[in-house]
Amino acid sequence: MQTCEAQPLDPVFLQLGPLSIYWYGLIIATGAFLGLWIATRETERLGLKKDYMVDIVVFAIPAAILCARLYYVIFEWERYAGGPFWKVFAVWEGGIAIHGALIGSVLTAYIYTKVKGISFWMMADIAAPSIILGQAIGRWGNFMNQEAHGGPVSQAFYENFMQYLPAFINQQMCIDGTVYHPTFLYESVWNIIGFALLLVLRHRFNPRRGEVFLSYVIWYSVGRFFVEGLRTDSLYLFADIRMAQFISIVLVIACAVLIYYRRKSGMADKYYNGKKVK
Repeated sequence: MQTCEAQPLDPVFLQLGPLSIYWYGLIIATGAFLGLWIATRETERLGLKKDYMVDIVVFAIPAAILCARLYYVIFEWERYAGGPFWKVFAVWEGGIAIHGALIGSVLTAYIYTKVKGISFWMMADIAAPSIILGQAIGRWGNFMNQEAHGGPVSQAFYENFMQYLPAFINQQMCIDGTVYHPTFLYESVWNIIGFALLLVLRHRFNPRRGEVFLSYVIWYSVGRFFVEGLRTDSLYLFADIRMAQFISIVLVIACAVLIYYRRKSGMADKYYNGKKVK
């Protein structure tokens, strides 16, 4: 176990009298706005109204935050049951679950596209790279809160890997005199690679409609499964079964089956750009 001595970074970005603006919220918002910008540009490139994507995001963000927080609180209820009631809503202190956010945002997008009479799968494919990029950026919010980290690192791991990281990362991963695995960094890098691969898939291979989004879910779930195994703050389904790992396995299998089924049934009969498969 590698010991250390360092002061954590200030989680407050800006203090305006009684109002505190936290790095956590700022980073999450930055990821969301950058993702929206990329998605609206792609929406326009495909000849769709960019208002569609803007509207989906406007509705999906509150739903995602609500579902992410509810998901987390449900599985960590013992932490909140004996404390002040307002703590349940204190998202600025951290404690939201990405799987809950995905549930909320996907359901919102599905309802919106059905109401508007546009393809859910098309909009999902447009949004997929933006979602994983937003996740990559958002993990740095966890970094500022010193949460979602792994267990203590060994001296050998520190000397062979972590000492070469930027000093501010090692400083922030020094918690109570011990250096912990920067799992936020592992997942962030994995997601950035996924972002690049999804762009290549979308623009070079012109996949069938829906498969960019399903590929995103598979890629993210595989990375999350392994990263989750290193974390110390996992939500548990029961016994030693980590919720995120269980959900990741289910999602990988479900998406693979869905890709196969949609192709065999003729439901995936269009390319990403809307042309019929020849």
